[in-house]
Amino acid sequence: MFIGQQSKAQIIEDYARYVNPGRVSVFKQMGLDFVPGRREGVWLWDVDESRRLLNCRCSGGVFNLGHRPPRVVETLKAAMDEIDVGDHMLLDEMRAALGKRLAQLTPGDIQFSTFSPGGAEAIDVAIKLARGYTGRPGVISVKGGYHGHTGFALATGEDSFRGKFGPMPPGFSKVPFGDADALADAVSEETAAVIIETIPATAGMLIPPDDYYPRVRQICDAHGAQLIVDEVQSGLGRTGRMWAIEEWGVVPDILVTGKGLSGAVYPMSATCHRPHLDAFFQESPFIHLSSFGGAALGCVAALTTLDQTTEPGFMEHVQAMGERFEDGFVELRSRHQIVAGWRRRGLMIGFELVDPRMGPAMSVALAQNGVLAVFANHRPSTIQIMPPLIIQPDEVDFVLEALERSLTFLTAHPEMAELIPNVGVT
Repeated sequence: MFIGQQSKAQIIEDYARYVNPGRVSVFKQMGLDFVPGRREGVWLWDVDESRRLLNCRCSGGVFNLGHRPPRVVETLKAAMDEIDVGDHMLLDEMRAALGKRLAQLTPGDIQFSTFSPGGAEAIDVAIKLARGYTGRPGVISVKGGYHGHTGFALATGEDSFRGKFGPMPPGFSKVPFGDADALADAVSEETAAVIIETIPATAGMLIPPDDYYPRVRQICDAHGAQLIVDEVQSGLGRTGRMWAIEEWGVVPDILVTGKGLSGAVYPMSATCHRPHLDAFFQESPFIHLSSFGGAALGCVAALTTLDQTTEPGFMEHVQAMGERFEDGFVELRSRHQIVAGWRRRGLMIGFELVDPRMGPAMSVALAQNGVLAVFANHRPSTIQIMPPLIIQPDEVDFVLEALERSLTFLTAHPEMAELIPNVGVT
């Protein structure tokens, strides 16, 4: 009914004419004029059915449960017989149910949730809350971090994303990731919040020293700054834990989740915070409004997603598939000198090449071998490998075989590293 109503050529022409001609031009230049049509599980098919790709990009975790996860789709279909998006000004049964479930699943005494359609807006809520509660202007993020393309979220990021939009709001500064001493020097009595992706994806899936997050927590406590952890990509089972921050035993003041919370069928994110911060919202209960934040149908999708993610054996499967990848990487590195290494927690993987120019070329080579994966924008030597968490052993092997063929091709054709542009994919 919906897929393939027009030819692939016509779709691309219309996209260029009415949506984004620059993007069409770049994809054509890279040989990636792929238009998703049929989609199921870990797979995407081109609209003309000429090829398929195993999705190791997952839109940063949106497709944690794969494309069109059956349980989420069926539950949402049933819910549409009774409810709609709801009115964001009114109380709502589904929003209450999702808030309760998140309070049960988030670390420590985190209790309250504010809902948004997407991760960047949820980050904006987190920063607004920290500033409103503390009455301070300062927000410290980390270099190479990424929290979204809107408002305060954009202000936390790098100039490659924000530089063309003029002056950013005052009070924002950055320190190196993993350097607690640098953070200690930067935090002051004017700091409202420290915001960090638990595992920075766009920076290359970086893993901090073991004592980093405990020290970050201590530094924030010493100065009354609020610790915000961005788990939009690393949360919801991606690392083999419900939340990546659990590895370090630290409870943030605010935890932001999104992407996968949607079940890949209804946009949903949440800003989850500890009880002390709710004093600000109690004084001003209508200070933040979002017409589609916490839509009733979205809450249904999110609840079903959480049910599947917390089932017995789910996290064990994520860990097992991650270990299967790692075993394969050992073999790849033994055969290919251009493999520098990898960083991994669960199925959040940064596959490192020896030359940053190879990242864009590797993304193209993988696509030609049936795998969708992109390089990390702020560390283009890193290929981000984030498959759906439901990936099966034979599908892991398919990715490893695609890596083998792609590495062999790049070794034989090093000139490809000069021909493929770095287009700033996140």
